[in-house]
Amino acid sequence: MSITAGVGLDVGTMNLVAARSADSKVSTSRLRNAFIDLPASNKRMLKISNTSYIEMDGHLLVIGDEALETANLFDREARQQMSGGFMSAAEIDGQRVIAVMLKHLLGSPATAGEKCVYSVPAPALDVNGSDITYHSKVLEKIIQELGFKAEAANEALAIIYSECAKSNFSGLGISFGSGMTNVCLAYNAMSVLEFSVGRGGDWIDNGASRAVGTTAAKICAIKESGLDLMAPKSRQEEALVVYIESLIDYVIDNTIKQFAKSKNQISISKPMPIVLSGGTSLAKGFIEKFQARFELYKDKFPLQVSEFRHASDPMAAVATGLLVLAQMDD
Repeated sequence: MSITAGVGLDVGTMNLVAARSADSKVSTSRLRNAFIDLPASNKRMLKISNTSYIEMDGHLLVIGDEALETANLFDREARQQMSGGFMSAAEIDGQRVIAVMLKHLLGSPATAGEKCVYSVPAPALDVNGSDITYHSKVLEKIIQELGFKAEAANEALAIIYSECAKSNFSGLGISFGSGMTNVCLAYNAMSVLEFSVGRGGDWIDNGASRAVGTTAAKICAIKESGLDLMAPKSRQEEALVVYIESLIDYVIDNTIKQFAKSKNQISISKPMPIVLSGGTSLAKGFIEKFQARFELYKDKFPLQVSEFRHASDPMAAVATGLLVLAQMDD
């Protein structure tokens, strides 16, 4: 197998996704960004059930999707190292655990000092004190300690590199993630405008759960089990549609406002594609719902739109775009 050096790493609140290239084909691997710690006395049970675990400080650490399954078994909540798109200040073990998870996901560099381009969000417009510096530097340190050359890149810009080759890497990429939503306008492969908002899949789940008097976990399960935004079948699904529509409106409205602030610096006359990605965009009918909401803002929108489309793989688009950057010569 011929491996091309370079790896793209999408560091999301919900999922960690790595992309590599071998034999001219891109392959991706995913790890749920969650963990649960158990006392050492549970080792035999984990072995019997073939549950993978890591030992750390006298405890057993179950990571990924198996962490959620194990948490349900013990009637506990899985823990997350990230919140709202950033390393969580409340999770004191977060840095050590994400280092373990990234080692598990990335393995060893294919070549000495192999470049790993990792995703970072843009500062959030609506979160006081939003700053990516600490988050980015923590990830850089961890990735370098794993033997890679670490380089940060904007999450939404990566979507343009992954999905917009036919438009000369020009377009508006929107990454609807779990902790936040990232937006980037790129023209001829150069970022022109970047921002994020502190609303995403978690915000939808929390709002919809409060509206109908249930838990966010149950709402999330409904959202991920085949929700059709154009034909909701229950009060819970109707609440999800309301909050997804609200998020789309919020993103479009803030895009218009950010263009207005930069109108003297941005002047693009040709039509641009809008590419939607991220786990929150996976609900059936999301593209149709986005287009319908866009029509309400069409007269105010500062760009001509050539098309609305999904990323070819919404869960892996960021990682594959980062891989393009990782394989470029410095």
